[in-house]
Amino acid sequence: MTKSILITGASSGIGRTVAELFLAEGWVVGLLARRSEVLAEIAAGHRRAVVLPADVTEPAQVEAAFDRFCAEAGSLDVLFNNAGIFTPPGTIDEIALEDWFRAVNVNLNGMFLSARAAFARMRAQQPQGGRIINNGSIAAHVPRPKSVPYAATKAAITGLTKSLSLDGRAFDIACGQIDIGNARTPMVEDLARRQAEANPDTAPMDSFDVADAARSVLHMANLPLEANVQFMTVMATKMPYIGRG
Repeated sequence: MTKSILITGASSGIGRTVAELFLAEGWVVGLLARRSEVLAEIAAGHRRAVVLPADVTEPAQVEAAFDRFCAEAGSLDVLFNNAGIFTPPGTIDEIALEDWFRAVNVNLNGMFLSARAAFARMRAQQPQGGRIINNGSIAAHVPRPKSVPYAATKAAITGLTKSLSLDGRAFDIACGQIDIGNARTPMVEDLARRQAEANPDTAPMDSFDVADAARSVLHMANLPLEANVQFMTVMATKMPYIGRG
């Protein structure tokens, strides 16, 4: 039986790479993001792709996108709850309030709304159950300097993951989290460029192929519901995470 996954933030970065991998693996893939033209480009030639233009911060748009996907796919097996942003850096007193609210709205509210929509449909469908994979970040544990909005919102996702894991047990809904460190996406490449410009004498930022992060999500998604990867950390081997760096 063909399995289904809905991916938020599917138009770029990790979300796009994950979407392309799952399409290649034959899954029915819901592509949710704001940029419909990019989603159409990803979906081109894939009859199992479902384009879902929506803003994860808008409750009505999220609900409508999940309804449409379930109607087309028949059920929702997996949500890759991925949409997120990194706002301009600064110490807490330098961060514009609009950037703080924007980060909370996308990184936390958007992931809450998507998880809420997935949980409700997984609970109601027959057979009952499914899997939610939240995209956290190692920034929740070891933040970069001047990244309060990103680090704080990603730390909150760990609480969301634990609560969903606990509450989902009665309905065969598994929830796990992947924390990815320095996968080569446009966001990480931009951070590396800024770091090099600010400190020309420092060593280049260590990173790894984003395709390896996507394969890790595929492993989590392919598990039977009786098994769960609760937390997975996938990172550049030499990046400063363990020890003092």
